[in-house]
Amino acid sequence: MEKRRWPLIILCCLFFISLGCNIWLLKENRQLLASWQPANERVLQVHVTGAVARPGVYSVDVGARVADALNLAGGTLPEAWLGNLNLAKPLFDGEQVYIAFAPSQDGNDDVLPAHTAKPLVNLNTASAVELQTLPGIGPAKAQAIINYRQEHGAFARIEDLMKVSGIGEKTFAQLKDLITVR
Repeated sequence: MEKRRWPLIILCCLFFISLGCNIWLLKENRQLLASWQPANERVLQVHVTGAVARPGVYSVDVGARVADALNLAGGTLPEAWLGNLNLAKPLFDGEQVYIAFAPSQDGNDDVLPAHTAKPLVNLNTASAVELQTLPGIGPAKAQAIINYRQEHGAFARIEDLMKVSGIGEKTFAQLKDLITVR
């Protein structure tokens, strides 16, 4: 009977030694994985646009809320409409926070109220990121628009966009209802 116990005792010892090694390796691997995490995973990029003082792309910490992004963008404009916006909503990387404009008080709104329409992209102030939200405008054309603006000054009218290399009548026809030069 004594001889039958030894293999069982040895197996139990090996099992507990193996378990202890696995627990130690798991702890070590967690520490290694934590040290390999890129530092920027704690920072999110959020695009704030619409009725805000300074539209643009902002860096926020993980766990930031919509209200935090609005503060970075200089707050809302007086004509902002926050009716459907949850200021306490957590943000995620790459999110766009659009602050709607309030419907006009004179009753001359289009068929859709102002808060459901997308804002017009201002050719004179838009960043490359904002320009790329337009159909047919990629990074190269967005940069060409910015370069033209820097070399020739502000666009006087939306049709001046066709003076930018690579933007013809076909592209302009797609964009004319989506842009402004305010």
